[in-house]
Formats: sequence, structure tokens, C-alpha cells
Amino acid sequence: MGYVDTGHILSGQEARLAASNTPDQKKSMDQEAFLTILVAQLTHQDPLNPMEDTEMTSQLAEFSSLEQLTSINSSVKSLGNSLDRSDMLSAVSFIGKSVRAEGYKVTKSGEDVSKIYYGFGEAVAKIKMNIYDKEGAIVRTIDIGSKQPGTYNFTWDGKNEKGQPLPDGIYSVGILGEDKDGKPVMVKSEVEGKVDGVVTENGVNYLRLEDGRFVNFLNVKEVVNAGSEHTGEDSGEDAGEDGSDTETS
Repeated sequence: MGYVDTGHILSGQEARLAASNTPDQKKSMDQEAFLTILVAQLTHQDPLNPMEDTEMTSQLAEFSSLEQLTSINSSVKSLGNSLDRSDMLSAVSFIGKSVRAEGYKVTKSGEDVSKIYYGFGEAVAKIKMNIYDKEGAIVRTIDIGSKQPGTYNFTWDGKNEKGQPLPDGIYSVGILGEDKDGKPVMVKSEVEGKVDGVVTENGVNYLRLEDGRFVNFLNVKEVVNAGSEHTGEDSGEDAGEDGSDTETS
């Protein structure tokens, strides 16, 4: 995120030469050019064959429209810049706070793995968790079983199919749900973490979490208390060696 081009950087002299060699061609007539042409027409018109009233009125109407469009365009750009600054200031205010946002990445650090939250509005007969490494390869598949409508959280134990601990890093979780007829069920997933920075890329603000994950600022659903577990009564279906799965209050 926040990539910087480390290629050739023009020196001051090279920049001036490059600028001087770049054609400065206007693809459309601006307000000043239109006014200059109109005044020239009025100044140099033939007294014996003056410009028709209707033609002059038409040109003045075009000028008025151009002026209004120029003003609107300037106002829209100014509003856009103001909104960008406002979004950045809002994003910065999240630094130091724990947030929950739409996402699907978890972090493994030693024996600690961050939780992933998921939920659905209908009963699910089968839920499967696929854990992916940074290359996109599946390193673990976990069957969760059936669930009633609600919101739950899941903690992967950080191990592969053979029960071997995997390297520390950021992993992705794909959650697949099926109803009793075997049809796919939409499952929404969220992640949680403490914000320690803000990064802007292509006009989009991202919150950087302490463990290195990023979440889109616009995807933040909740600001939570740091260290809060956000878990309610255990669902009674312990995933055992596959990790833990708990209903969220």
C-alpha cells in the first residue's frame, strides 16, 4: 500500500527541458479564449454588414453557458477536494482505536491468531473454512458443521492439515456455507484490530492495523473497546483441534 515509484527521477534541468518540449495544446476553448474571439469579432466586423442580432445573441448565450459550466466545474472540484480532506481527517481519528470492519484476513504471530467474525440470516447446514497462504494456496480446510442464524467468531489454531504449525504472517479465510438443500448461503465476514496508521492509495483511505493488515476505511462497521472479547455464550460446538468457534453476543 502507498507505493512509491523508485524509477528514474528527473532533475530540475531535465524537468524544465521536458516541459519545454511538451506541446501545450488545448483540446477545448476556455472562457478567456472565447471572450477574446468575441471581442475581436465585434471590433473588426464590417460596418456595412454587421453581425446579425440573432447571431450575436446566440454567441453571448454560448458564452454565458460556458461561464456557468466553468464555475460549476470549479465548485465540484473544490467540493471533491474538501470531501477527500474530510475523509482523511475522519480516518486519522481512528488511530489508536480498535475497529471491526468487513474483511477476511487473519494474522498469525506465534501461537496467537486473530479472530474472524462471520454471520448469516438463515440456518446453515454445512460451513467450511478454507485457510489460504499469501500465495493463494489452501493450507487448511476446516468443517464447522451446522449453525443457526446469528453472528459467530472463529479462531484458527495456526496449523496445516498435518497439524504442523505454519509460519507467522497474514492468511486469508474463505467461508463457504450451504443450506439443507446444498445451495450456497451468503456468509459475511469481518475482522478486528487496533489502528496504528492511515494510508491513501488511488483516492481510497485504508486503516493499517497493528499486525500489518489493512481495511478499507469505508468498510468499518464498529469501533470497539481495545481488548474486548465480544463473545457471548459458547455455542456448544467446539471445533477442537481445528480451532474454536464461538457465538458472538
